[in-house]
Amino acid sequence: MKKYFLLIMFTFSFLISCSSDETTTYYLIRHAEKDRTDKLDRNPNLSFEGEKRAQKWAEYFKDIDLDAVYSTDFNRTIQTATPTAKGQKLEIQRYNPSEMYDSIFQKTTIGKTVLVVGHSNTTPMFANKILGENKFENMDDHDNASLYIVTISGNKISSKIEKVD
Repeated sequence: MKKYFLLIMFTFSFLISCSSDETTTYYLIRHAEKDRTDKLDRNPNLSFEGEKRAQKWAEYFKDIDLDAVYSTDFNRTIQTATPTAKGQKLEIQRYNPSEMYDSIFQKTTIGKTVLVVGHSNTTPMFANKILGENKFENMDDHDNASLYIVTISGNKISSKIEKVD
């Protein structure tokens, strides 16, 4: 009986140590430039410049092996995510920004490399939620080039922002 107890304890300890070594990386971006011609349009498409930026994002991520691509349910975010998702042969998964980084999302993405496309307020808020602190403020309304990278490795969480033009 003592042998089984030790075996069970060893197995349990091994599984815990393996799971804590997993690295999860979140790439968070704001949608590309939107068409601003109709000020009343709450769900605009990307502008020509935005379409070019969406392609630039796909080029940026082409050598990064993504496991998932998430987007809010707006034209501009979906259109920003589409070239990258297609290039990685992934389906875009929708998320509700009011439920960002909930327990289901955390369990689904643990140990994975994930792109999340959001908005000028939801992108930094999402990063803050992962970090567990209010490190980042809302983005400038014309900032479509910032890339937030949040990495979780065991109990260590790191973050940085890069400009991708």
